[in-house]
Formats: sequence, structure tokens, C-alpha cells
Amino acid sequence: MTEAAAPSTVAEALAAALALGVDRLDAQLLLLHALGRAPHDRAWLLAHDTDAMPDAAWAALAPQLSRRLAGEPVAYLLGQKEFHGLDLQVDARVLVPRPDTETLVDWALQCLEGRNAPRVLDLGTGSGAIALALQHARPDAQVDAVDASADALAVAEANARRLGLPVRFAQAHWLDGAAGGYTVIASNPPYIAVNDLHLPALKHEPSSALVAGADGLDDIRQIVQNAPDHLADSGWLLLEHGHDQAAAVRQLLESRGFAEVQSRDDLAGIQRCSGGIWRAVK
Repeated sequence: MTEAAAPSTVAEALAAALALGVDRLDAQLLLLHALGRAPHDRAWLLAHDTDAMPDAAWAALAPQLSRRLAGEPVAYLLGQKEFHGLDLQVDARVLVPRPDTETLVDWALQCLEGRNAPRVLDLGTGSGAIALALQHARPDAQVDAVDASADALAVAEANARRLGLPVRFAQAHWLDGAAGGYTVIASNPPYIAVNDLHLPALKHEPSSALVAGADGLDDIRQIVQNAPDHLADSGWLLLEHGHDQAAAVRQLLESRGFAEVQSRDDLAGIQRCSGGIWRAVK
């Protein structure tokens, strides 16, 4: 970012960020962060647009704007991301939780309705977003979460401690060593093909949480194949996947013997999650 005179007001700081090409919402969030304000306090910017912009705040904001222009996610710059009503701490060790994944959480909660003290397993937990959201909504549930990455588990465990949620974490590759009898197994696994054109835009996030073989379905195939051994009778397997993978994932579930196979739309109306129920007695 080229050197320029420091803005004298909050409004000028926002205008400078926009002039650089930073998205308005991103600019507002980064500006609030530099000013020590909460990220949801955007109304404050309107009410205080003529306030003086402290030199220290601009000195903190300017490099953040440069990093955002280089493609670094805002969540990493802020060090936090809201997900299903929870404030999660995130960094480059984990995938940034997306609003679309809340579709998976909401579906899992529907599957848990009427089940007393259900057991839930979150595969590839990352920041802990899915597991922590489910535990928060269902305090009576026993929620387990696994990830192959020790770094990701460190982030998830820190979030659980800060939020006071008793999710049990373990390091494992998908279902290796998992117990049985789960009411719901939920996962947002890697599902991007290795040559996908969108990958360069995701270069700041861990590739191990994104890429899954030539068609993006390698990990989903493994989970679908092995999940029945770990589900209770009438337990559900719920999977997030790519925008164009719903039919393929449903076919995998049906071929494995799952019943009531279906997909759910995300906020944009795209089939984002697919799942089915496992009936031990056919």
C-alpha cells in the first residue's frame, strides 16, 4: 500500500480503505477492530464518523488493509468469527467457519429432536464450530469431535475452554478409533477437487481442510463407507459438500444402504448438505 497522509477522521479512514479497493463490510470490520470496537458495532461508525482517527489506530489498520487486499481472510485479521451465535477464535491453522455450514448444524439439531442424551460426532472439527454449536444448543448431548491436525485441535480446544462447552476432542483420521452408537455423525470435510479454479483464492487457508482428490469426493467416500459401523440404529450421517456435488453424494449414501437420503439448501438456495439415516435392521 502506497504511503499517504494519515486520515484525520473515522470517515476519512473508511474512505481511504474503500479507495484501496477493500470491500465496504470488510473495511468497516477492520476499522472497528483497529479502534477497539466490537465487530457488530457498525452503527457506531455512522454516529462517530467525524471523530478523530487516532494515529495508533491508523498505524494498526493500514497493514491489515494490505493483508486483506492480498487475499487474507478477514476472520484471520480479526482473530475471530461468529458462527451459529458463538464467537470463535480462528487463525491460519483452521478453515474459516462459513455461514453455509450453519445449514449442517440446523439439520443435525432437527435430527436430535426427541432424542434424550444423544451422542454426536463431528468429523474434521477444525475450529470446533460444528461441535461447539451443537453442544451449546443441546447441553444434554455428549459431543465428540476429531481432527487429524494437532494444530486445529489446539484451536478447537481453546474455543471450548473459553466458551465453557464440554466437547470431547481427539486426534484421529476420520473414524479411526471412533466408538459406536452415535445418534448423529456430522462433517464438513474437504470437498474441493485438486485442480479446482477457486483454490488460488483460498491460498491462505489450510489445504488439508479443503482438497480431497481429483473430484473432491475422496474423504466423503471414506466417511460414507465407514460411518455405519459407528452409528446407532436410526442414526444420521450428515455431510457438507460442494455446490455441484449433491447428486453424487446422495448416490454414495444410497449405494452404501442409507435410507431417507436427501439434501438441504444453504442460504443461497444451493444444495449444500446431504445425508441419510442408517437402519441396522433392514
